[in-house]
Amino acid sequence: MFANAIETVSGFTRPVNTILRTYGGKQVFPGSATLFFVNEEGFAITCKHVIGLLSSAEKVNKLYADFITAKKKIPNDGKFKMSLKGLETKYSYTPDTIIQLKNTYVDCVDSMSGFTWHEHPKYDLAILKFNDFKNTLYTGYARFLKDGKNIRQGNFLCRLGYPFPEFTNYTYNEAADDIEWSHTGSASSPRFPMEGMVTRFLGENNQLTGIELSTPGLKGQSGGPLFNSNGTIYGMQSSTKHLHLGFDLENTEMLLGNKLKKVTDHPFLHLGQCVHVDIIKAFLAEKEVKFYEED
Repeated sequence: MFANAIETVSGFTRPVNTILRTYGGKQVFPGSATLFFVNEEGFAITCKHVIGLLSSAEKVNKLYADFITAKKKIPNDGKFKMSLKGLETKYSYTPDTIIQLKNTYVDCVDSMSGFTWHEHPKYDLAILKFNDFKNTLYTGYARFLKDGKNIRQGNFLCRLGYPFPEFTNYTYNEAADDIEWSHTGSASSPRFPMEGMVTRFLGENNQLTGIELSTPGLKGQSGGPLFNSNGTIYGMQSSTKHLHLGFDLENTEMLLGNKLKKVTDHPFLHLGQCVHVDIIKAFLAEKEVKFYEED
């Protein structure tokens, strides 16, 4: 049903790959988010919480560099461990604190001097502009539903994004105490579509602001497009709501693997939430970003 639409939307939907390290060790953790382009001028949209992650990288990395500089000044004597503990407290470092964070934008543009962004004041939505590129590496761009009022309960829609990161082109450089992108390993992860039925709408002050779907939005799909079987954009994946179903089991005896076992389970229904197309178009218009529509 969505095969042709996925091919079309994939042309302008891209992953943002992230690597990070915590203070507790040398292991590098990969992660992903999604963005999609709205015109041929290097403008894309994604979630505001994704922009928060991207924009924090410089601050996180500088803080760790400052920490290392201060650590090198600690005398290597009997008080070293105590002094180091005090420095860790000063910088609020615990084993789970992120100390290094790096991002890469896969197949978006050939080069760039950086990017600028606009964050929506209320909703989980942001506009991202790639600056000073020569050529785009994406094909096509989003075409938004012209009249958002035509979205109906029961519509069957699809989201596209990049959960389950499988890229491996990164390493920890022990000599430099740094995480790095490398030229070995895989630089990409497979795209992942997720279908769902429109269950309910989100709104306030008599305005529709979001679309709820019967299936979850997966981690890594944040910022990805919501579209119909023609590839027309209806919204953007933002978050997932968890509803307690009430079918709880408490130490209930069940036959499992030919053995009676006591089971405890608290099931939830996971529902994807997407920013409504009308909110997206209004924000693009407010920031004077060109976009395209279709019925």
